[in-house]
Amino acid sequence: MSESRSLLRPSRRLRQGFPHPVSAAEVRVRLGLLGAFELVSDGVPVRLPLSAQRVVAFVALHERPLPRAHVAWSLWLDSPDDRAGANLRSALWRIQRVEPRLIEVSDRQLQLRDEVQVDLREAEAFARRELHGDTGGAGVEISALAGDLLPDWYEDWVLFERERFRQVRLRALDALCDRLTRAGRLNEAMEAALLSVAGDPLRESAQRALVRVHLSEGNAGEAVRTYRLYQRLLHEQLGIQPSERMQELVAGLDNQETAW
Repeated sequence: MSESRSLLRPSRRLRQGFPHPVSAAEVRVRLGLLGAFELVSDGVPVRLPLSAQRVVAFVALHERPLPRAHVAWSLWLDSPDDRAGANLRSALWRIQRVEPRLIEVSDRQLQLRDEVQVDLREAEAFARRELHGDTGGAGVEISALAGDLLPDWYEDWVLFERERFRQVRLRALDALCDRLTRAGRLNEAMEAALLSVAGDPLRESAQRALVRVHLSEGNAGEAVRTYRLYQRLLHEQLGIQPSERMQELVAGLDNQETAW
């Protein structure tokens, strides 16, 4: 390859839709990476072969231009340089043939066009606003934080980004749940708590958030039940007990022993 191979860090589509619904006049190309790969052009789903999907996803996970050689080498690691380059050219031809407004292509670089809406970017922006307490009166977008990045893809460049986004979205769900609980919006708080627990049942912060919602609703029995289920899960999976902070939430709620 003539260009450097130095590694650049890479930055089930939900049926609820994109986090910020907009009219077709505002966004004509939309890319979904959460839940599953989905490309929508002028409101119509577009099919791409897997090789082309991989190129689109890889480019979309970076918010900067990428050397073509780097993209080819990263996606076709086991192929000789000339074959990797040929595979990339074939994938780009298919992409441009189906949707020329998706990727900006030059002789040396590739970049997702600025006008393409990406659900991952919208979800991350919402999550970071929530984590920084900068809600600005924005509406609650819980469904935006419900899905993992391309959960059925197992390449290293996807795994890294999936875990990074998972940590961001789960922490944001915990923060969102706490905010909604304090505001008395308990139905939405419950939804956020359950999504966080589903994302990682062993995370105590998610389980504590769920217990607090039950307590805010006056459902002490549900709070104790949630605690006991989590206690059992920790015991079976890790051989440990919930923290004192978790135990204090349900202390004195009934006359039964809460230790496993």
